[in-house]
Amino acid sequence: MVAFKRELENNILSFWLNRMQDAEHGGFYGCIDGNDTLHPQANKGAVLNARILWTFSAAYRLLKKPEYKAAAQRAFDYIVDHFIDTASGGVYWELDYKGLPVNTKKQMYAQGFALYGFSEFYRATGNAKALELAKDFFHLIEKHRDNKAGGYLEAYTREWNAIDDVRLSDKDANEKKTMNTHLHILEPYTNLCRVWNNPKLRVAQRKLIAVFTDKILNKSGHLDLFFDEAWNIKSSGISYGHDIEASWLLWEAATVLGDAKLLEQVKALSLKIADAAAEGLLPDGSMSYERDGKYTDNDRHWWVQAETVVGFLYACKNSGNSLYAEKAARTWQYIRNNIIDISGGEWYWSRKADGSINRADDKAGCWKCPYHNSRMCMEIIEHFNDIPVI
Repeated sequence: MVAFKRELENNILSFWLNRMQDAEHGGFYGCIDGNDTLHPQANKGAVLNARILWTFSAAYRLLKKPEYKAAAQRAFDYIVDHFIDTASGGVYWELDYKGLPVNTKKQMYAQGFALYGFSEFYRATGNAKALELAKDFFHLIEKHRDNKAGGYLEAYTREWNAIDDVRLSDKDANEKKTMNTHLHILEPYTNLCRVWNNPKLRVAQRKLIAVFTDKILNKSGHLDLFFDEAWNIKSSGISYGHDIEASWLLWEAATVLGDAKLLEQVKALSLKIADAAAEGLLPDGSMSYERDGKYTDNDRHWWVQAETVVGFLYACKNSGNSLYAEKAARTWQYIRNNIIDISGGEWYWSRKADGSINRADDKAGCWKCPYHNSRMCMEIIEHFNDIPVI
């Protein structure tokens, strides 16, 4: 476990502490590009800041270092002071570098990550305000549940009215419901269940698990990606990274409910999803990004590799089959040799299919956060001392 602790502290967290704290305008900078150039006037995204809050909260809970608590407090204060819309509720999607709203759209995905950060900050520090905010965001998300068809719509205007463009990014289909957003509401609800024994929360968690088992998971073991409001499938692609991530997040979501029958059912499904995700493994141990029809995108994205390690370790734990741990070990070796930026810190966004470093995408930014890779390290440190992965 020494290698993961060293990677977490000396390469990932140190990068964010030393290079991303905005001393002039507060919080954290919005971007360091793929060539390691800081852009101090880049916009600041809600997802980035919520993930920073979660990461340093979790790191403090696990390692008890005061600098991690200080970074988590910094992120918490900035979100409370700048991202929360005190008039209409929820968090804005994006601020300018001075902390003023520039995109007031309410993405459910961002509300989920805010809840995730608040609940982990409370878990780590006992901060009462953080718990109250986590509860508030739960009630906000549930207020906008689709009570007719189930699940949650993607996005709204600032005032929580219907909006035409609901996409998370220009790479996404403009559809009313997505696997991705539901996965990242499930995840914070799991974390909130750890610190708040509330019947409505537990019911909502069960409903979310059912959305995955009944609507999102298909017969092949892969997850469908985009849906209309009535859950008609509107996509044909496969996201290997989301498959393997969901395989363990879905199992984790069932564990907090304490229902042995449900947990056994979900455990079987989680292994089925992990096996389906394994179709994306490449000969060098890395995981492909996605497939649509006959086309496979063989870029090796940083987050996909991190989730592959964690997902296969949980598959090993839940099946007793050491072949899953071997898959995790091979992906970790690929990460060490190809994704970790030893000289510059943090991880590259990806390696392209030809093996070259992708410097067109950010080292740190709206979507490049210390979340997947830090979580990989912390999951292994906390839960996998008995499984050799190196």
